[in-house]
Amino acid sequence: MRFWRRRARPALPDDWRDVVAGRVAHWALLDATERDRLGELMADLVATKRWEAARGFVLTDEVRTVIAAQAALLVLGLDAGCYHDIGSIIVHPTTMRFGRTHTGPAGTVGHGPRPVVGQANHRGPVVIAWDAARVGARHPERGHDVVLHEFAHKLDMLDDVVDGTPPLPDAEARRRWFRVCTAEMARLRAGEGSPLLRTYAATNPAEFFAVATEAFFDKPVELEADVAELYDVLRDFYRQDPAARARRAVAG
Repeated sequence: MRFWRRRARPALPDDWRDVVAGRVAHWALLDATERDRLGELMADLVATKRWEAARGFVLTDEVRTVIAAQAALLVLGLDAGCYHDIGSIIVHPTTMRFGRTHTGPAGTVGHGPRPVVGQANHRGPVVIAWDAARVGARHPERGHDVVLHEFAHKLDMLDDVVDGTPPLPDAEARRRWFRVCTAEMARLRAGEGSPLLRTYAATNPAEFFAVATEAFFDKPVELEADVAELYDVLRDFYRQDPAARARRAVAG
């Protein structure tokens, strides 16, 4: 008779606070209540999602903790249930090559495999390149964080329409969101958009939302000053004010 033993689910390591404090720059900006909430959301992500390694990569507590911290930051004002359709989080050691065709910011179509550092699949897994995730967590001043980007896509997918508009509370909020985001994306395509938004944001509305999310969390003070309306709609959706958080941290 063969006995099967269920594998224990991973959990946050006892020193998770030290890991996050040393590897995720946003931690320094959070107050005590936010840090406790972040830990709760991280624990849920680590325990309820399947964490898988690809291409010979070895998953460690550090890897899970750092990625979970960045993903949890997005929903600090929302709920862990926003990630209900993520069955697994697949971690590659470095850049991947996916697909045979791809569309660029100017609408041009390229052929052949393209290098990517992350991918979010509708009703499927999130795929992350660890080297990019690690750098993004430590250096928000770059304004490029693959974990924030891909998990923002999963929030966009909550209504089963990948259109750059996550679920919003009412028609007025949706109208304002569409007006603000459409106008800024048009400016980007005309070469007149905010330098805080990478040109990749001009690819389509879904990529615009994901790139704008990176700027919202990584360069909030600058985004609020440069594109106030865009900052406002993101603040209302995420129910967070990272610019105020950053100013509070500077003031001590």
